This record gives sequence, structure tokens and C-alpha cells, in this order.
Amino acid sequence: MRAVYRRRLPSRLLALMTVVLLAGGLAGCATPPPADDPDAVADFRQTNDPLEPTNRVFYKINDGLDTYVMKPVAQAYRDVLPAPVRTGIHNVLDNLGGPVRLTNDSLQGKPRRAGDTAMRFLINTTAGLVGIFDVAKKVGYPAHDTDFALTLANWDVPEGPFLFLPILGPSNPRDAAGYGADIAIDPFTWIGRGTTPQKIGSWTRTAFNVLDERSGLLDVIDNVKKTALDPYATFRSLYRQNRAGKLSTLRADSAATIPIWWPQGQHAGENRGSQDQTPR
Repeated sequence: MRAVYRRRLPSRLLALMTVVLLAGGLAGCATPPPADDPDAVADFRQTNDPLEPTNRVFYKINDGLDTYVMKPVAQAYRDVLPAPVRTGIHNVLDNLGGPVRLTNDSLQGKPRRAGDTAMRFLINTTAGLVGIFDVAKKVGYPAHDTDFALTLANWDVPEGPFLFLPILGPSNPRDAAGYGADIAIDPFTWIGRGTTPQKIGSWTRTAFNVLDERSGLLDVIDNVKKTALDPYATFRSLYRQNRAGKLSTLRADSAATIPIWWPQGQHAGENRGSQDQTPR
């Protein structure tokens, strides 16, 4: 499941929201339990949400914006556009993220993943008509998701306390910094920067990213709000599980480094019997 409430926004806006949250946190920190209650102290540390009062304020603001703006727009997007069209848009957006994934795959020390990403971008940009069709997946180059925050996590940078950022939603200092870094290393951020076409393209991409992601989470978010006793705590838990799952997948991916032009699925099928002996 994709991360709840993730948005692609300009880095300056991200920085501003982080400053607002941290400034608000100075006046809205959760009070630690007394030291003579070890169970409460352990729960407080496990929750790792010292800014919870401030985070909950931003959750309520975000929830209002989502209920009255984002959800209706995302619902209309899903109702108006046929599924094949939405899939094509999603594929194009995913393909545009190829250079960022390639950079992070390389920084994570995952050459096999980097090879898959490079081939996916090459094949889908050409044979897939700018990414509308995921041709690379059909010929054996599987998709995967990664970002700079996972790069940091892979090298044991701690996540820090939980944050609920305005508009962006669930996060933490490591993920917020990684999000800004991904925008900075994205070549499409800088190509034609400052020109009218670049500005239009950037905001169009942002809008479709938000619509694509929010429409894909319509049922999940509705279900949480209807069934959870504390939706804020549930979204916090879901976000952490999602990020932990991606990090676990990243670290477990030790596929052998083989020529970039060999599809990973085909290679795995041909060498399944000797996989344990393949150098990592």
C-alpha cells in the first residue's frame, strides 16, 4: 500500500511547513509519563510522538481539507476517467520518477535494482510511449519503489520522532528531509527551470500525483475513518508499517548483479537452483 497522504510539493513549501510544525511543537509537546510508571514510559517511547498535541491539530486541519476538497476531487477523478486512462496516467507519473529511483538505487548500493530501474525507464519511455504502457514489466523488469529517506534508513540514519506535516501528512524528520532531497535530485525539477512551460508542467505533474495517489486511497482512508476508534493513531501506525515494510524489502533485496540487459525474472528462473551460490 502506498504511503497515506504523501504529496509531491515544492521543496520551499515543504520547508515552510516543517518550520511551522516545529515552531508549533515548542508550545505543544506531549508530557512524558512519570518515571515511576515503567509501562507508561515504555509505551511513550515506543509511540515516539513527543509532538502529539501539535500533530493532532495538524491532523484535524488536514482532515478537514481532505474531507471537503481532496476527497470530492479524487472521487470525481475516479468516477470520470475510465480505469485504463487512470492506469496510463499512473504509469507516466511512475516513469517520470525513474531518474530519482535510479539515483537512490545507486546510493543504496543496489546495482541490480539500479539496472532494473534504468531498463524500465529506457523501455517504457520508448516502447511504452513515454511510460503510458508498462512494457518493461512484461519483459521481466519488475517495478519497485524507493526514495532518499529509504536511502538514509538503509545506512542506519534514525527516523526521529513522528511528525504530522500540514498537507503532507504522516512523516518524520528523516522522511521529510528525504522528500526534499528527492525533489532536489529530480532532473525534471531543473530542466527549463523558471520558464512558463516548466512551471505549468511542474504544477500539472503535482496535481496529477495528488489525484492519482488520493484516488487510490479512497477506500482505505474511508475504512479507517469509519472503523478506527482513533483515526490519528491508526494513520500513524499504518504510515510506520508502510515505511518499515519498504525498508525491510530494500534490505532483503540481495539479487545478484548481472548484465543490465538480462531481465531479473528470466535470470531468476534460469538460475533458481544455484541462487544460494551466486555471489552477492
